[in-house]
Amino acid sequence: MTTAAWVLLGLAALFAVGDWVAVVRGDRRLEYVCKPAATLALVGVAATLDAASADRQAWFVAALVLSLVGDVFLMLPGDRLVAGLGAFLVAQVAYTVGFTHGGTGSVDDYVVGAVLVALVAVPLVVRFVRALRASGRNELVPPVIVYLVAIGAMVMSATASGNAWAIAGAWLFLASDATIAETRFVGPRPGGQLFIMVTYHLAQVGLVLSLL
Repeated sequence: MTTAAWVLLGLAALFAVGDWVAVVRGDRRLEYVCKPAATLALVGVAATLDAASADRQAWFVAALVLSLVGDVFLMLPGDRLVAGLGAFLVAQVAYTVGFTHGGTGSVDDYVVGAVLVALVAVPLVVRFVRALRASGRNELVPPVIVYLVAIGAMVMSATASGNAWAIAGAWLFLASDATIAETRFVGPRPGGQLFIMVTYHLAQVGLVLSLL
């Protein structure tokens, strides 16, 4: 880790905690500052640390920038779910491509990753599609399925990489996004918003640190 990366990681932590406080308090002004600032700081961390693979680093930086765009869409007033999904969809693709550079797993590793992801993701797809159809929001079914396939591919690739930071980050990302879908499509859950943001920030930190 470079000095700049350490400083930016510290800033990311401060802004992330600030965002968690904003969620608990319902403070939208604080959230508008801290949520994008945390992701922006992580962009800086990914860009300045001593990465094991420069190609993977470039793809991960792109994924974080796209995540920042998605953060803004999902944070602003109004229903910008599809736009946010689109930004995060491309981010997941960028992460997945990044995992193909430097230290990729064997075919057996990918098979294990695919099986594990399928065991978790397939029931989630069924649950969310049923909820969307029951509420008459059929137009959201295709983008939700496509997104779940994309994040599933990312989690599979991270699992196959064998990198502990990547594995933790990817599965936390899936947990965060699954909770978003649960609260939006099925029903609100106590502490759901806080859980979403804590797991999201920890996920992104894990993916960034996997570059080392």
